[in-house]
Amino acid sequence: MEKKQTALDLYVEQSQILQDKFDVGLISFLELCHQKVILLDQAKQMEKEQIEMACNQQEFEDIDGLGICETISKGQQYYNETYGGKDE
Repeated sequence: MEKKQTALDLYVEQSQILQDKFDVGLISFLELCHQKVILLDQAKQMEKEQIEMACNQQEFEDIDGLGICETISKGQQYYNETYGGKDE
């Protein structure tokens, strides 16, 4: 089974690439900051999706006959209740 990248792995890896580009003068400090904000938003979205997928997978395995649409909404409901809603 292929190991999947976590949101934290993504952030650390890409953040280091951005830092390296800044260190050698390929990007400005302003661009570094801007790109890190974008990267953080991407990592947050990825984490949300991973949490929802994990919840959906658990629901799908535990409850035979549960429709996929219902399973997806269960994952979204779990994320929203546990981590603060759709805009987080």
